Amino acid sequence: MTSAAPNSGSLVSPAALMRIRNLELRARVVVEGFWAGLHRSPFHGFSVEFTEYRQYTPGDDPRYVDWRVYGRSDRYYIKKFEDETNLRCLLLVDQSRSMSFGSQGYTKAQYAATLAATLARFLDQQGDAVGLLSFDQRVRDYLPARHRPGHLRQLMLALEKPAGGTATDLVQPLEHVSELVRKRGMMVLISDFLLPLDRVEQTLSRLLAIGHELTVFQVLDPREIDFKFDQASLFQDVETGQTLYVDPALARQEYLRRFEAHREAFAAVCRRLGARLRPVVTDQPLELVLFDFLRERSRPSARVRGGRT
Repeated sequence: MTSAAPNSGSLVSPAALMRIRNLELRARVVVEGFWAGLHRSPFHGFSVEFTEYRQYTPGDDPRYVDWRVYGRSDRYYIKKFEDETNLRCLLLVDQSRSMSFGSQGYTKAQYAATLAATLARFLDQQGDAVGLLSFDQRVRDYLPARHRPGHLRQLMLALEKPAGGTATDLVQPLEHVSELVRKRGMMVLISDFLLPLDRVEQTLSRLLAIGHELTVFQVLDPREIDFKFDQASLFQDVETGQTLYVDPALARQEYLRRFEAHREAFAAVCRRLGARLRPVVTDQPLELVLFDFLRERSRPSARVRGGRT
C-alpha cells in the first residue's frame, strides 16, 4: 500500500499563511490543517508510530483506543507505552543574512521559522521534548529540549526574532551542540546551506558520531533555483560573499551551473553521512512538508529514541 498525502484542496498556501503575523498561530493553522487533510484523504499505509500512537491491531485492549485521533483520521489508534514515546528533538535553525531573501512576499527565514514552529508544535502535542538552537555566524538562542508548560511559548518567541548577522557559520554552532547535547536524539537542521562546504561534512559527522539522528531541510526560494530575474541587480556570490552587479540574462547559465554543482555537492555530503536531506522550496505548502517528514520518520529504521530531560 502507498501513502496518500493530504488533499491538495485542503492546503494553505504559504503566501496566505505568512499573512498571519503571529508565528504560534501560523504553526497551529498548519498542524490543524494537516490533521484535517488526513481526515479528508484516502489515508492508507502511513504509520504514526513516530508520535505517541500506533495503529490498533486485533488483540489490543480496546480501552486504549484514542477516540480523538479516530475523529481526525477515521482509523483506530492506541496510545503507546511511556517507554516507547520518549523522543528528544533539537531544532537547529539558520537565521543568518542569506535567509532574509524572499521573492514570494516573505523570506526564507520566515518560512524556516514557520517550519520549525510547526514541527515544535506537532512534537509537543505528542508529548515529546523539543529544543531550539538558532544561529547565524554564532549561536543566537539555545533552549534545551523540554516538554513542560511554557516551554513551547519560549521557543516560539525565539523563532520570531528576525534574521541577521553577516554570514552563516555552521561549524561553530554545531560544535556547540556536540558539546552541550550528549544524549542521543533527533536533530533537525534548517538552512539554505548557501555557504562553503569544506568544513560542513566534518562538523556534521561529529553529531552523527555521538549517535544523533540528523534530518536536514534545505530551504530555498524559487528564484534561487531558476534565477528568473527581470532586471540587473546586486547579487551576492554564495562561495566568496562578494557583491556583484549582474545582468540576469547574461549570467543565468553560469549561475545555474554553479548553483546546481553546489546543491549536488551538499547532497553528496548528506548521502555519505547518512543524513536525511529534505529539499524544500518556499512556495511549498507546509502541510506537505510535515507529511513527508512524518512519513519518512515512520519507517522502522528511521527512529532513534532518547530519554526525556
